[in-house]
Amino acid sequence: MTAGTPLTAPGGVRFADAADVDRYGAYRVTRDPGDPRPLYRFAGRIGTDAFPAEPGRYHLYSGWFCPWAQRTVIVRALKGLEGVVSLSYVDHVRDARGWAFREETGPDPVEGFTLLREAYEATEPGFDGHVSVPTLWDRVGRRIVSNTFGDITLDLATAFEPWATGGVDTYPQALRPAIDALNERLLVDVNQGVSVAAGTGPQADAARERLDATLTELDDRLRGSRYLHGDTVTESDVRLWVTLVRLDVLYNATGAIGPRRLTDLPVLWAYARDLYQQPAFGDSTDFATFARPGVPVPGWDAPHGRGSSHE
Repeated sequence: MTAGTPLTAPGGVRFADAADVDRYGAYRVTRDPGDPRPLYRFAGRIGTDAFPAEPGRYHLYSGWFCPWAQRTVIVRALKGLEGVVSLSYVDHVRDARGWAFREETGPDPVEGFTLLREAYEATEPGFDGHVSVPTLWDRVGRRIVSNTFGDITLDLATAFEPWATGGVDTYPQALRPAIDALNERLLVDVNQGVSVAAGTGPQADAARERLDATLTELDDRLRGSRYLHGDTVTESDVRLWVTLVRLDVLYNATGAIGPRRLTDLPVLWAYARDLYQQPAFGDSTDFATFARPGVPVPGWDAPHGRGSSHE
């Protein structure tokens, strides 16, 4: 696939040209029904022989617009890994070439790629799968470690402990069974459920019922606990929150999911504001990259009344 004409900025920094669906077509992933490979093709883990945990070795490609990618940025900040795992962003507009590096969000500081697809091609020549964020890159091996987003956050939470300075354990050993169980429910009923619920037909009707029931249950659960598993932020809070922050301004902006909004659930709304007002969450949020145009953004800076902010 043609990469178009890269643009060179002062200092030799290279960017992709503007997204152009008329010229390149829309982004699509066409999968052979008989292809046994997963959609997210790369699933390396930090701490293995292939990818040992080392400060400065890994780079995280993210996107402000993407909830799955934002999860990794939040955990990286909670763990205090800013000086251990580097970070950059792709532009929030794409055409058939996939995600790209443009001036608004900055260049690729590692390999000088103009398209994220180049990282995938470098790892697997002739790559024909999904080009996604987050993508974790190995600077030493010059290849992708993983684009399996659930694994990346767990590795950031656990594999770099000798260099972590944030003081937050988002995946504590004693709570892992409870975290894993809740995460499975959140994935189906909330993280993926919001998209299914916005559709039509019996499947969408069932998804709306599950989503509404789950949010009601979580609202009740949080009456007796600051966070989902007690007094500290865990992986479950990160996974839930990235959907909550998009709920009223994206997924349910037109009321397709139902009349009730996050702001109508007083405890869940206060909990969401509590997290937003912590730097790892708020600093990784750019409403302009995912809110529907013209949809008002609720008052995320309003006092939440759920105790002092997490340090």
